[in-house]
Amino acid sequence: MYRLYEMRLKQGLAASKSELPRHIAVLCDGNRRWARDAGHDDVSYGYRVGAAKIAEMLRWCQDSGIEMATVYLLSTENLQRDPDELSALIEIITDVVEEICTPANKWSVRTVGDLELLGEEPARRLRDAVESTNGHGGFHVNVAVGYGGRQEIVDAVRWLLSKELANGATGEQLIEAVTAEAISENLYTSGQPDPDLVIRTSGEQRLSGFLLWQSAYSEMWFTEAYWPEFRRVDFLRALRDYSARHRRYGR
Repeated sequence: MYRLYEMRLKQGLAASKSELPRHIAVLCDGNRRWARDAGHDDVSYGYRVGAAKIAEMLRWCQDSGIEMATVYLLSTENLQRDPDELSALIEIITDVVEEICTPANKWSVRTVGDLELLGEEPARRLRDAVESTNGHGGFHVNVAVGYGGRQEIVDAVRWLLSKELANGATGEQLIEAVTAEAISENLYTSGQPDPDLVIRTSGEQRLSGFLLWQSAYSEMWFTEAYWPEFRRVDFLRALRDYSARHRRYGR
């Protein structure tokens, strides 16, 4: 039944003259709740199952002609979780990033966030994995790890002002230098298009600090499915709904 429905969704999207999103951002939420509902005391089981879904979903994006995807894997707030749980989660995330950075994928990967918050060894592994994708073209992947939307904006303003100060700017010049365009140029995602579509799993309907600046005019799509349960059918539904919307960009 689902295979037939999936096929119909694909055919409908292929026949549609509406544009698909260029950049999709995904909050991969609900791993712990899925594990508990499935009767597992160790919530890291949910993280592992959810981790296996990441590369699969990225291939759905690539197959659909999406140019870029950003996945939210670890927020700065998540760093306050139980130390044992957090340690397991960071290890799983590191393994996932190394997997999606494998040469066979030929994806260009970037981390967004403060890797130093994860500890020396995970940060080193993540940097090495991402650097190995330098020069890869085609499909682009952002992995949000140790990421906080408010902190990103704070960092962008700080970097902007520090560069202006280094160039000898006066107080008045500093004030004039702080523009929306200048802040955008100093975000973690500098040089990239803003997400056209933001998907969140688990039934929660909020951004939770994810790409606060970049998602100002993004379309939102929510599903009740926990991340480990997220299917290609759900993904195609999101694309179908997006293609039926008329984007106004605040106008």
